[in-house]
Formats: sequence, structure tokens, C-alpha cells
Amino acid sequence: MRESPLIEHLEELRTRLLWAIGAWGVMTAVAFTFRVQILDLLKRPLDAYNATATVKAELIVLNITEPFLTAFKVAAFGGIALALPFIVYQIWAFIAPGLYPHERRLAVPFLIGAGFSFAVGAVFAYFVLLPFAVPFLLGFLGDVVTPQISIGMYMGQILTFLGLMGILFEMPVVSYLLGRLGFLSSRFLISNWRIAVVGLVTLAAVITPTVDVVNLSLVTAPLLILYWISILLVRLAERSRPKEIESVPT
Repeated sequence: MRESPLIEHLEELRTRLLWAIGAWGVMTAVAFTFRVQILDLLKRPLDAYNATATVKAELIVLNITEPFLTAFKVAAFGGIALALPFIVYQIWAFIAPGLYPHERRLAVPFLIGAGFSFAVGAVFAYFVLLPFAVPFLLGFLGDVVTPQISIGMYMGQILTFLGLMGILFEMPVVSYLLGRLGFLSSRFLISNWRIAVVGLVTLAAVITPTVDVVNLSLVTAPLLILYWISILLVRLAERSRPKEIESVPT
């Protein structure tokens, strides 16, 4: 007896989730073997602060499990970053049967764009934002205090910021995909640009690790640029969409 379409969809969803989780696990294991190198890389913004600070900041361990948990946290982040294209592919493969052939051809550029955009966002945060944010936060009280930072908390905050910026940099890629599929229009984005600016500035204020204008601007400016890039990409998508729709068999 054949299973119902709902059961078949749920079975396929379960399979895709298992593949995605499996890829994450494998890539986490790979990243775990390089945990020392990754930890050293993530510690460099703090090292840059110590190079010029009068009172040096120290990373400390507060309990016996913190080193292992921190290493695992770092490896898990590295694993999801490495497995992201495959995970996105599993999501796409699940929804692709419900799309037209011309829509399914978007899979490869979308996968490449998603991985590249996430990497650009994380790199931007690491090389542009953190060198300003870490010294500002640690030097806020000057020489009054000696910074002693839990390594788990430090790595968690750094990874959270890198991940958030990586996700936010997906805006143009997602917008282009929605534009090609007909779910988003450039007219909508343009007519609501004022609301978008307010929303993006508010979002930047929430995720910015400091309260100064410089760091807020460093987060807000790329978000606004990404928004206008999204408008341009959606316009490009709209120009190609009518031709594709005409070729869809009826």
C-alpha cells in the first residue's frame, strides 16, 4: 500500500535533516582536529589589544570542563561554516520538486552565493569590526581594572558576532532568489526603503557589541549597502523572469 503524500514528504524531510546533521558532524570533527589553530586565530583581536594596552587582558578558565566545551563550541561553529553549502543544498533539494525547471537551475548559483556571502560577512566582522570593538570594550575603564576574561565567554561572543554578520551578508543572495521566484519585487524594496533603514539601524544597534558611534556605523553602513545591492539584484532577477515564465510548459 502506497504511503500518503504527506508521509512521503515527512520521510524525505527526515532524510534531508539526517544528511545535513551528518555533514555538520563530519565537518565538526574536521574542525576539531584544528581547534588549537582556530582558537589562536580567534584570539588575535585580543592579542592586538594587548600589543598596545598598558594593562594586559588575560583569557582564563573558570572550571575544568571549560577548555573542552570551548574547543567543541569552536569546532561546531567551524563545522557548520564548512557544511553550510551542503546543508543549503539539502534544503533546496527538499523544495526543488515543487519548482519549475528554470527555477531549479538556480540551485548551483544560490549554493555558491550563500557560502561566499557567509564567508564575506564573517571575514568583514573579523578584520574590520572586531579590531575596533575589542579595544573599545576592554579599554572602556582605562587602567582601573585588569581584564580577566573567561575563554568560553570570549569565544562565544566572538563566534556569535561572526555568525550574525555572516547571516546578514546573505541578504543580497536571498533577495535575488526571491526575486527570481517572484516572491519579492524591487518596487516593494524601493517603496519601503525608509522603513528598511530604520529597521537596519535598529538591528545594527542591537547586534553591535559597543555603544559608540564608530562601531555602530561600521555595522550599519554595510547593512545599508547590502540593502541597495539587494534592490539591484532583484531588478536583474525581474528582467530575466518574464522570459523564463514564457518558456514554462503549460
